[in-house]
Amino acid sequence: MRYWLMKSEPNAYSINDLAKDRTTAWDGVRNYQARNFMRDQMRLGDRAFFYHSNCEEPGVVGIAEVSKLAYPDTTQFDKKSKYHDPESKLDDPRWLIVDIRFVKKTRLVSLSELRSHKTLKNMRVLAKGNRLSITPVDPTEWEFIIGIL
Repeated sequence: MRYWLMKSEPNAYSINDLAKDRTTAWDGVRNYQARNFMRDQMRLGDRAFFYHSNCEEPGVVGIAEVSKLAYPDTTQFDKKSKYHDPESKLDDPRWLIVDIRFVKKTRLVSLSELRSHKTLKNMRVLAKGNRLSITPVDPTEWEFIIGIL
C-alpha cells in the first residue's frame, strides 16, 4: 500500500462534500507529475490524507482511499469546462483521474502543526514552492500523522 496527500480547496470540494458524496472522481488535475502519480503509482486501497488548501487554515482534514484506478478525465474534452484541453485527443487522452472513497473526517492537522514536527521535515507538502495537488507520503510520515490525529 502507498500513501498520498491530496489537496483540494474547500470552496471547490471539501471533506464535507466527500463525506456526503461518499465517492468522487479526482478531476481537474493539470500537472504532469500529479497525473503520473495517479497513472503509474496509485493502486486500489491506497490511503490518502485529504488536505484543504488555499484557505484560512490549510491542513489535513480527513482520510480517503483510492477506489478506482486511473482513467481519462472527461473534462479535458468538454469545451465548456475550465479544464478543457484542446490538445488532448479521445484516442490519446492527456489527463487522467482516479476515484477516491471517503474513509473518515479527522481533526484539523494544520500546516503549521505539520511544520512543527521534526519527523515530518521532509514531507513534500512542506517543501518550499510545492504546489502539487497530489504528493506521496512516506509510510513513516503517515504513521506519525495517524498517531497524532
